[in-house]
Amino acid sequence: MLEGLTWPVLAAWALVALACAAWTARDLHRNNPFLGGMMKVAWVLTVLYSGPLGLAIYYYSGRGQIRQDSLWRRSFRSVAHCYSGCGLGEIIGVLFMVGVLALSGWPVNLVTFALAYLIGFAFTLGPLVQSGEALAVALKDSVLAETLSITAMEASALGVNTWLGGGARLGDPHFWGALVISLTAGLLVAYPVNVLLIRFGVKEGMHNPKHMMEHGHGGH
Repeated sequence: MLEGLTWPVLAAWALVALACAAWTARDLHRNNPFLGGMMKVAWVLTVLYSGPLGLAIYYYSGRGQIRQDSLWRRSFRSVAHCYSGCGLGEIIGVLFMVGVLALSGWPVNLVTFALAYLIGFAFTLGPLVQSGEALAVALKDSVLAETLSITAMEASALGVNTWLGGGARLGDPHFWGALVISLTAGLLVAYPVNVLLIRFGVKEGMHNPKHMMEHGHGGH
């Protein structure tokens, strides 16, 4: 599947993703300073993982300059904050298990899933608490809502990574290509799950940034 992938292609993608993340960080600082610090980190990581796609999601749903909120925007905000933490857990898990311990197969997926769940959970919990939700309520909401979202995200991401990466090691461009593609695959699979969770009231979704900007909440 990734036979034509080379280091120059990966380097070009990395430059594009870094440029998109830099634009996002600048926009957050200049035009959306009212967002909480955890939310800002989540958006930058989301864009860094998925480049132009992540930037489009941020521009469409994460800025106070959106025209109006909707189920689709709320779902994108929800999945992005889950994605930022899960993606970080996946990257750490795969790099450690494959790069340091030289393992492959189910041990890599098991440890990576656990890390993705823990960090993804924390990245969702943080913005809820920052936006004013009581810790006990935020914990309950995060456990009930994020378990399904994270499971869908990581099952698809790790499946794609195993399928494309196989036994590739850190020095192989296929390893990095599979990791990049798997991250975005997880995002795309988890999005409709978040739409349904919010639509049926299982998950509330992140606060409306337009409302936060107009009322000067400052992310609190």
